[in-house]
Amino acid sequence: MGITFTPEEILLLATGLTGALTLRFLLRRLHRLFVAAPSIAAYHSPRGGCTQAVVGEIRRARKEVLVQAYSFTSKPIADALLEAKGRGVAVEILLDRSNEAETYTELSHLIDHGLAPHIDAQHAIAHNKIMIIDRRVLITGSFNFTHQAEAENAENLLIIKGHPDLLRSYRQSFAEHKAHCQAPSHKQVQSQQRKAA
Repeated sequence: MGITFTPEEILLLATGLTGALTLRFLLRRLHRLFVAAPSIAAYHSPRGGCTQAVVGEIRRARKEVLVQAYSFTSKPIADALLEAKGRGVAVEILLDRSNEAETYTELSHLIDHGLAPHIDAQHAIAHNKIMIIDRRVLITGSFNFTHQAEAENAENLLIIKGHPDLLRSYRQSFAEHKAHCQAPSHKQVQSQQRKAA
């Protein structure tokens, strides 16, 4: 004896199947939205689009941008960070102490526009060049956030997404460095502002 279904039972089965497929679709969409697919993009300079790639990732930031930089003279990157702050993104910046004396650094520009970079003076050189964006994107490589790195130097830049363990490690390192940072010397910042004027 075979199984027979009434038209109402067939309709109920079809509705249940459609509901299950819809739920599966929605769960996949949510997973893609909150869990970045693992990817790594590589950029090279000179004139290889490193600055443009960094600015693009900052413009996509929704919640947080953490920056550690040795040298920071890139106006496009500084402006993208200021724009992010204006959108309500939390922006934290740790710079090497050389930025207090560097003529072309963006330090005073960032301070003048409401960001409060910290100076990592505990090391001979705080040579990090990283950004962590929304706990999902890691930017790292030899590429300094400078005009010279984009236009003249041979540099590399990696944009890494969807590697949560790696991002946790970099966030922990950022927190450790931030813990021993200090505010920039007002004397040095005022000296830079006079040089720029």
